[in-house]
Amino acid sequence: MSDPWNFAGESPTLGQPGGMVTLVEGSAFCISGRSGDITVGSPQGLFFRDTRFLSQLELRVNGAQPEPLASTAMDPFSAIFACRTRPRPGRADSTLMVFRYRYVGRGMREDVVVRNFGDEPSYCSIELSVAIDFADLFEVKEGRTTTEGERSVSQADGALVFRHRRGSARRGAKLSFGEPPTQLTGDVAVFEVIVPARGSWSTCVQLTPIIEGEEIEPRYRCGEPVERATPVERLAKWRRNLPMVETDHDGLRNVIVRSGEDLGALRIFDPDFPERAVVAAGAPWFMTLFGRDSLLTSFFALLVDPDLALGVLQTLARFQGQSVDPRNDEEPGRILHEMRFGDAASLSLGGGRIYYGSADATPLFVMLLGELRRWGLASEVVDSLLPSADRAMAWIAEYGDADGDGYVEYQRGSDRGLANQGWKDSWDGVRYASGEVARSPIALAEVQAYVYGAYLARLHFAREAGDEATAARYADLAASLKAQFNRDFWLEDKGWYAIGLDAQKRPIDSLTSNMGHCLWTGIVDQDKAEMVAERLMSPEMFSGWGVRTLGTQMGGYNPISYHSGSVWPHDNAILAAGLMRYGFVSAAQRVIMAQIDAAVVSGGRLPELFSGLDRQEFPTVVSYPTSCSPQAWASAAPLLFLRTLLRLDPWTPHGKVWLSPALPDSIRYLRVERIPLVGRRVSVEVSDGNVKIEGLPPEFEVVTEPRHPLSAL
Repeated sequence: MSDPWNFAGESPTLGQPGGMVTLVEGSAFCISGRSGDITVGSPQGLFFRDTRFLSQLELRVNGAQPEPLASTAMDPFSAIFACRTRPRPGRADSTLMVFRYRYVGRGMREDVVVRNFGDEPSYCSIELSVAIDFADLFEVKEGRTTTEGERSVSQADGALVFRHRRGSARRGAKLSFGEPPTQLTGDVAVFEVIVPARGSWSTCVQLTPIIEGEEIEPRYRCGEPVERATPVERLAKWRRNLPMVETDHDGLRNVIVRSGEDLGALRIFDPDFPERAVVAAGAPWFMTLFGRDSLLTSFFALLVDPDLALGVLQTLARFQGQSVDPRNDEEPGRILHEMRFGDAASLSLGGGRIYYGSADATPLFVMLLGELRRWGLASEVVDSLLPSADRAMAWIAEYGDADGDGYVEYQRGSDRGLANQGWKDSWDGVRYASGEVARSPIALAEVQAYVYGAYLARLHFAREAGDEATAARYADLAASLKAQFNRDFWLEDKGWYAIGLDAQKRPIDSLTSNMGHCLWTGIVDQDKAEMVAERLMSPEMFSGWGVRTLGTQMGGYNPISYHSGSVWPHDNAILAAGLMRYGFVSAAQRVIMAQIDAAVVSGGRLPELFSGLDRQEFPTVVSYPTSCSPQAWASAAPLLFLRTLLRLDPWTPHGKVWLSPALPDSIRYLRVERIPLVGRRVSVEVSDGNVKIEGLPPEFEVVTEPRHPLSAL
């Protein structure tokens, strides 16, 4: 099996978004066509913990595939597929419809219903063809499923039992039915029934995964009410706590609602710590824990649920690096890049394989912990994570800055790891203006910005504890890094920041979106900020739908590449917040509203990324074929857009909340209710420029000046 974190190829295309249905629940997801069929030989299937537990599920009625009419997701983990049987020769209409009610969660349940709208009984032969290849997720992703291992299919108590052994790993699946099939042969189940006139027939099909001989009980089981299943209850609780948004801008409201739904579905609950929710990176290929993705996603989602950030921090601290291991780039104090489960026998997160090759997850860990302090959540729990933050700071000083030049660089420990370890982690994601691909060790601009943010966060923890010596040390480190960064990364002749420094400390001089992240954390000198904003909003960078990852005049620019000219919503959310922080209000609004427009065009959901083609050239969003959707930080991006427009920055240890909304002209009214803050639910209303906030403790001061509370530091 290949190393999942080192795949540099192109994933198989799942098809146009309208032609595929993706259902997600925790670490399980299902991809099928509009009819509900999972087609053999495609990247479709039911996946659970990085293994495909269903590679074919095709339904035929009287020997023919029903004609798909419509499909709709009832929620992120369930859908209805409506089809009709083919009309008889000489007739325009059919009297038989087939409905498939599908529920995904630690396996799958499907209720098959045949309804007869005719005036006489109808004979039906319903045939289900099933195949299970137990392919590793990354075999499917790379389009190279194998036939390795021993496989068998048997029958037991009217169910089909599939088993597979590869090396020491054993996987299996049981396909059971609500009523015994008329025929059960090999991997085909046939039901021969008479459907009454104006009546219906139904059966239930249940797929139960088997890991190392143990059956994993599905969330949805035949014979039990679906409304009492765990995902339904969890999503209902999540929905009850979501902030309510009222606005005269339908696009903004709909996108925020969709964001909340998708984030609720992408949460993962560890059986060892069921009270802690973390967030998977995205479907279909990244339904697992990622350090950078989960940290940024939960940062964006503070407006919705700070507990998500707390669960992410607790979980990442649990798996913080302990030793030096070049095989997976582990180092003491380092925060993981990703976790994979492939052959893991346990359902616990602790059973996964961990890779640590990330330059930015470690400082982001400290930044997010500092942000939680500012939001006033569970101060004693936040305090308990300070030792982990200090281990992270030690990693920054010792391993991150291995050559002692004041910058955090990355270089993989072996050819098994990622060559690039920032968020643009494709093999060609970091380029010079000439188009030449940079080689590590590399010090990325945004990584230094995150380190600056981590220094400030740790400074304030020390100051609140009365530890002035530690506070002074981190203040000095922050000031030194900011001065050094603005000296070494700024390209005076070009008017922008280099994306990074190479092994010889030469600037990697391409024009990229990364410098927007530098605005976000405040490391940019004020006298350079205006030029940065102008460059980000120039025609070379701004497509009309958002800011591109790479300028159009740069060598290697490709609008349909992964990191060299595409548009990423999370990237735009960060740089829009940075633009607003430095006072470039109209530029921030322009980016945000362009992204909202893109979401509306894309059916209300922002994908992981999309093409960098200019909006004037092609007046719709051009999708990137293998983009994840839903994807965590893309789903959370609209929540940061909302916070940025509100200019909401709490600093609860000081009894203050900065609030100075800056809505674009297209939004005259905005009310956000149930914002979780200081253990309360706060509401903010903006109407024709008038601002009202409700629910804060009476002793709190609302600061209306339009600046970030940390801007002066």
